[in-house]
Amino acid sequence: MQKKSNNVKDLKPKIWNEWADPDGSIGKAYGYQMAKKIQFKEGVFDQVDYAHYLLDHTPFSRRIILMLWNPEDLIDMNLQPCAFCSTFNVTQEKGDDKLTLNLHLVQRSQDILAANNWNVVQYAALLMMFAQVHNMRPGKLFHTITDAHIYDRHVPIVKELITRKQYPAPKVTLDPTITDFYKFTPDSFKIEDYVTGPSVGKIEIAI
Repeated sequence: MQKKSNNVKDLKPKIWNEWADPDGSIGKAYGYQMAKKIQFKEGVFDQVDYAHYLLDHTPFSRRIILMLWNPEDLIDMNLQPCAFCSTFNVTQEKGDDKLTLNLHLVQRSQDILAANNWNVVQYAALLMMFAQVHNMRPGKLFHTITDAHIYDRHVPIVKELITRKQYPAPKVTLDPTITDFYKFTPDSFKIEDYVTGPSVGKIEIAI
């Protein structure tokens, strides 16, 4: 959403490496779709900047959407997006001057063990970042998964995880001085009271 790149060499996470070509590209997927310039009635924007424009100018619009699923480009995607549609929704409580930003993520398919925590944390962080730069309160993250599955090779790990002790969720806050979405870095996040069990080790990804 920030770098808008479809090349794994530009990105710190390694989750797309299995689908990259020798040059590092994953084709016309993910960052490529976010970087593509589109003619809207208000002007030419990429999808991310257009979402920011709408939140600034018409925050109650029901059309603030980030769409990764582009049918005409699917043939050129090394990996077709799993989490593909993000819809922002702004609400306001009676008597409250501050708006609340909510986000609904729609996912066609999800590898529960490998991706569920990743997707939830990723889009919760995105919601917090968008809310802060538009002086809104982060609200609810809604997550719809059409096909949520556990691969057979992951079943023993999942069985172990669900028997483990659960800990309270950590507290996550952002550097309050940042008002530009593109200025956020990992260091902008402060995580407190994070307690976790031992690592389950490397998770084999089904390709």
